[in-house]
Amino acid sequence: MSIWTGKRIVLGVTGSIAAYKSVGLASGLTKSGALVDVILTEAAAKLVAPLSFSSVTGRRAYLDQDLWQVDDHVLHIELGEKNQALIIAPATANTIAKLAHGLADNLLTLTALASRSGYILAPAMDGGMYSNPATQRNLEILKDRGLEIWGPAEGHLASGLAGKGRMLETEQIMGHLRSWLGRAGGLSGKKVVITAGGTQEPIDPVRILSNRSSGKQGYALAQAALDQGAEVVLVSAPTSLTPPIGADLIVVQTADQMAQATIREIEKADLLIMAAAVADYRPAQIMDQKIKKDLGGMKSIELEETTDILQEIALLKKQRISRPMLTVGFAAETDNLVANARKKLQEKDLDLIIANDVSRPDSGIGVDQNQVTLIWKDGSTKDYPLQDKSILSENLIEECLKLM
Repeated sequence: MSIWTGKRIVLGVTGSIAAYKSVGLASGLTKSGALVDVILTEAAAKLVAPLSFSSVTGRRAYLDQDLWQVDDHVLHIELGEKNQALIIAPATANTIAKLAHGLADNLLTLTALASRSGYILAPAMDGGMYSNPATQRNLEILKDRGLEIWGPAEGHLASGLAGKGRMLETEQIMGHLRSWLGRAGGLSGKKVVITAGGTQEPIDPVRILSNRSSGKQGYALAQAALDQGAEVVLVSAPTSLTPPIGADLIVVQTADQMAQATIREIEKADLLIMAAAVADYRPAQIMDQKIKKDLGGMKSIELEETTDILQEIALLKKQRISRPMLTVGFAAETDNLVANARKKLQEKDLDLIIANDVSRPDSGIGVDQNQVTLIWKDGSTKDYPLQDKSILSENLIEECLKLM
């Protein structure tokens, strides 16, 4: 189940020109499965109509005047106590100052003081206002109380100037928020190392040997682990994907670089998931200069084996380290799926292997969906039907939690 499903989020919107971005944030949260209650300050309502929010959330958007409606029983307590997160985005310098000094003169600040979950700020203001010593002091006061403050970013501002003061984009705020929601999950306090993408073995300065792996499954697994509160290290081959917010990203190119990074990181890891497509071979000799076609070109390449990362880890566990507690591998096969995966499971001393048929055009490498068979050390198996890699990743992390 998605981390957003059924979560009640209170979104506070204050009088910054960035308030228009909050409509997109409310929409994104709602589409993901959250229940979003919006509170607008008087100034915010002059910039964006409450109807804009209710249209995308399917729920009422609240104004200061709603405090005094006789049919709403202590509205700020209702909104403050029954939420999993309260985020104020954008948060103006004025609202930040009020919260720093405990003032509660509108529905939003009252709700923030009443919120059992605490609250989060995503500041937005002109660069000069943000850098003003008074604003900086107010932010320090709030940080000292343990509040989360996300942003602001640098860039073009509404004043026409450039500087630090832009509210973070919807994708960034949602990334931070899902990590915040998952902080008490089943992997809280656990370190998870995940490898992703297809390694690249240089032939000459411009050519490589690689594979079609996109890294999508590994990146989705990293997000699913973060959703469960894990400290995530993502060891990734080059890819165009954006890493999930909260993951410690280590970018490598070759199989040997991935082996070195992975072995270093597992010394204190609880779970390793090897989702990367690691090259089995590399050129025995890397040319210093680009191989020229008109000089005879490259008619053959002598290859040598790369480091077998899982085999190395299996040996290390037997010799000197007990980490990681749980090791999970992937088996990308085009034939004899289960038999080949079982062989790899035994040879690499894995606790669990995830086998997928990469000959299918709609599953596995380079696409958004995957269909897999899980095989445990005791021989038991479980099939997962074709599904989005993000959903599959949530299911796979749940299976790892059961083993741990």
